[in-house]
Amino acid sequence: MRNKTDHRLSAVQHRFFVHAAPFLVFGMWLAACGSHSATDTKFQQYYVQGEQLYVRYCSNCHQKNGAGLGRVYPPLNTSDYMERNLNEVLCIMKYGKKGSITVNGVMYNLEMKGTTSLTELEIAEIATYIYNTWDHKRGIVDLTQVHGALAKCQPN
Repeated sequence: MRNKTDHRLSAVQHRFFVHAAPFLVFGMWLAACGSHSATDTKFQQYYVQGEQLYVRYCSNCHQKNGAGLGRVYPPLNTSDYMERNLNEVLCIMKYGKKGSITVNGVMYNLEMKGTTSLTELEIAEIATYIYNTWDHKRGIVDLTQVHGALAKCQPN
């Protein structure tokens, strides 16, 4: 018989905490997300698809970890240029860039070929990935931003 100061759990209580508690915690977390769930889902979709597209189209030069390649291809993981020039970065993805570019105080002068076959959605997905990976925390880059930026681009 248990006395009033015995704080041990019964076998039934133990099973509950071990098996059910994680689901309760997850449920409380999900409820706390509330109205953000649709936005979070869209962000997650863009991010996951963007990572796949980044690996396919960008990582050969900029590397999977975004570190770039020496003085040939600039880094994306820490990039003052990227942080200050979202619209130009979106244009570069589509149309490329000729001429020099300075990233983190280092000049790069190798032409970057654009990928004209990328859709606006794919550009938004790649941008969402690179702008929310490593130390970047911009949030979703949506189609309206990409559409507006590309409308102002001067293709090379």
